[in-house]
Amino acid sequence: MKRLLAVLCLSSIAVAAHAEISQKFGPLEIHYNALTTDELLPEVARAYKIERSKTRGLVTMSVLKQNKVGVPTPVAAKIAVYATNLNQQLAHVTMREIKEGTAIYYLGEFRVSPPDTLKFTASVEVAGEPKREMVFEQKFYK
Repeated sequence: MKRLLAVLCLSSIAVAAHAEISQKFGPLEIHYNALTTDELLPEVARAYKIERSKTRGLVTMSVLKQNKVGVPTPVAAKIAVYATNLNQQLAHVTMREIKEGTAIYYLGEFRVSPPDTLKFTASVEVAGEPKREMVFEQKFYK
């Protein structure tokens, strides 16, 4: 099961609209991605107990912080995510932390009714750093 996040992220690369992206905030680099769970490989979905469906979405996030020599290193964070659809319906996305070796990442599932565009609002708190707020959008297709 080691490094299944890489498989999870790679499973979405076939669709360019779902490429993982990141934002930098000082020494922090926050990576994020959102996709429908039917795009996950069956073994990845099973490993993380995620239901594969065109009406279920998954947001993935990871936080890296530059260490003393400037190398990005995974760090634990408190992450809150909300999703708003085109009808302005707001939903809280519960994030769960996954640790595999030195990797730390966060997964959150939500409902989606494609075609739709969801606006995600996330707050990220890392010990010793100011709270960071970020917004990103993802289109979901039938």
